[in-house]
Amino acid sequence: MHINNQIFLWDQATVKLLDVRQIEMVQSEILQKYKIPASIFLLSVHGSAQVQLDQAEFSFTGFQILHSGKGATLNIVPTSKKFVYYIIYYRAWIHEEDPFQIQYCFSPNAPILLYNKIQMMHQKWNRQEERLHVKSLFYQFIDQVLKELHRQETEVKQTSVAVQVITYIQEYYAEPITLDSLAEVFNFSAYHLSSLFKEYTGMSPIDYLIRFRLERATELLMTTEASVGEIAASVGYKDVYYFSRIFKKRKGVSPAHFRTREIQAHKVAESPSNFPTSSIFEHIVQQYINNDNHYHNTEKGELHMFKMTKSQTTAALLLCGSLLLGACSSGTGTAAKEQSTGNGTVNQTVLEESSKTRIVSTPKGDVEVPAEPKRVAADQYMGHLLKLGIVPIGARTFMLDEGWMEKADIPKETIEKIEDLGDFPLNLEKLTMLDPDLIIGSIDENIEQYEKIGTTVFLPYWEGLSTAGPLDKFRGVSKIFGKEKEAEEWITEYEQKVAEAKSKLAGVIKEGETVSVVSFSEKAVYVLAAKGGNYGSSTIYNMLQLPPTESAKNMAEGFESISLEVLPEYLGDYVFVYNGDADATNKAMESNIWKGIPAVKNGKVYLYGDNYHDEFVMEDPFSLELQLDTIVNLLLGTTK
Repeated sequence: MHINNQIFLWDQATVKLLDVRQIEMVQSEILQKYKIPASIFLLSVHGSAQVQLDQAEFSFTGFQILHSGKGATLNIVPTSKKFVYYIIYYRAWIHEEDPFQIQYCFSPNAPILLYNKIQMMHQKWNRQEERLHVKSLFYQFIDQVLKELHRQETEVKQTSVAVQVITYIQEYYAEPITLDSLAEVFNFSAYHLSSLFKEYTGMSPIDYLIRFRLERATELLMTTEASVGEIAASVGYKDVYYFSRIFKKRKGVSPAHFRTREIQAHKVAESPSNFPTSSIFEHIVQQYINNDNHYHNTEKGELHMFKMTKSQTTAALLLCGSLLLGACSSGTGTAAKEQSTGNGTVNQTVLEESSKTRIVSTPKGDVEVPAEPKRVAADQYMGHLLKLGIVPIGARTFMLDEGWMEKADIPKETIEKIEDLGDFPLNLEKLTMLDPDLIIGSIDENIEQYEKIGTTVFLPYWEGLSTAGPLDKFRGVSKIFGKEKEAEEWITEYEQKVAEAKSKLAGVIKEGETVSVVSFSEKAVYVLAAKGGNYGSSTIYNMLQLPPTESAKNMAEGFESISLEVLPEYLGDYVFVYNGDADATNKAMESNIWKGIPAVKNGKVYLYGDNYHDEFVMEDPFSLELQLDTIVNLLLGTTK
């Protein structure tokens, strides 16, 4: 170990002591599968015990020092009449790679120095006025530990995070678990944790969670008479319909049908429960309080950490998970096997078609995508996809009920086929289950999460506070699918409609007159720019080419947020008001400032929109066609 590096890291870190405890165990007690809630130092001072930290096993006799990071699993079985140890819980933060997740165990050469420090820390810990002194003793303790490590050249290994995650999932699979919650438990970024797990297992943590849950559900279906709803809830799915869909997707039949067929066994390669977890301790599901302070003083001042009697557990054989790991690590093995049934000629055709790809350029670089993707999921661009004849398998909640859909006569049956994937970012568990061959993401910060699930194309909807031109957006979506020809055909038809609309509006707005587009909210007034704005401003300014004010032309972004008091300075002879927030709009229009605006006095104000549930929120082809009709009708007086 490079002691200078470790000293530097400890010197730079922000350290918080959480607890100092003394634990005394008798031979009939066992500490079973204790999930360590923070980084720890453990110093044994009396007796002997068999100790397991994740997959590492140690025989403790007399003085032994052990260190581990948060999230590891600790087991202790005393082998003498009494086993006594001290434990320090702490947290530390540093900008660089976390050095406080490392694991090591050794017999100190100068144990009394460590013992004196930790004993004094324990004696003073419960006195608030002594906490600063305790912290100084902690640093002295660390200094001595690092010197011992340096002298002994003790092996220090990184925590096997994947094994910890597997153990955690197998114990808490019935609880709500997401990639973000796992990352928080184990003090890693979601991306880093997923990468480490996938490197070890060949699958993502969420995919492993799904597989494990379904294995438990399968067992319950075969061995109990519990209802499908009860089983779904017991393995972590509150929505029985969603559970049934996942089950059918993975098993090929519904849970009820599966039960009637009385399937007796599953192939070992499909059972994630065979990953190695423990070689000497029986797997016992334990209640774990997910609270970083649960190890603080109890009412009686003692920390038990879920003790069990020795008679309640037996030694188990070492789980052989290497074969399973090899079977599960093949990312395409299951899919390939599913497609291998049936006519061989058809399957060969499917494989050949799936091998065809194309390169798509994105702001994040070139991406290889399927030439003809069949299972598309997206967090934006619903109207663009439908206009190109593409019905996504999953989409963001908002996209399933956009305001233009009813007016555009989109069949309800079409929308009902699309899985609701929640808000930004898309629900990663549901997205994984859909097994998309292409994901379209519109927000940069979400792309890494999507990429862990499948091929992802980043197509930003907003660029800063501006949005690209609507026709350019449509062209961008079409390029992903090689449907540029279809896009240009629609654009040609749309531009013809625009030309006809401009002809109808000739003379309505006189030479020298200008147009403004505004929207009111509770806290501000938004004036839309001549370029890069939304809420119909692109139709008004860019398509119909109605003349903007100088302030609208000079805006750096797609809009400016101003106060009502200065609004008159921004307005032209004609004012379009997008009615997104009806209450804020009505309040503004009742003000004296608004009533004194020339356009208001001259009756040249046009109110449009319906509380953000209309054709002006998005700029897809369907919305653009509807916007064009609405604006023309407003100016011609055919719609009020």
